[in-house]
Amino acid sequence: MTTSDADQPRVTIGDVHGSNFAIGHQARAETHRHAAPARDEATEQLLAAVRELRNDLRRVRSDEATVALDAELADTEVEIVSTGTAGRTRRERLRELLVDSQALLTVLASAGAVAAMVGL
Repeated sequence: MTTSDADQPRVTIGDVHGSNFAIGHQARAETHRHAAPARDEATEQLLAAVRELRNDLRRVRSDEATVALDAELADTEVEIVSTGTAGRTRRERLRELLVDSQALLTVLASAGAVAAMVGL
């Protein structure tokens, strides 16, 4: 007796993150959890600054430059959290985007200066 493909059971798995599973007879799933990578003080400060700048960017009108900067900041945050550091090329890319966004950064820096002058 022959079974057609239509009669065979089907399994479809979509996008799965942070999970494990096993399918089939005698299948076995294993989970290996690893501690977050250690970060030095300079990297911790960079991560804090990246997060602060991303929050500040939400307060300004978005344009091509701010969207690109925010995306790179998000990628930097993910890289630091997952690897414990931001690589040389990531830092170079951030520098380039920050230079391109100099007018925006001047506005944000001046807001900090004004806050300091009024005693906040």
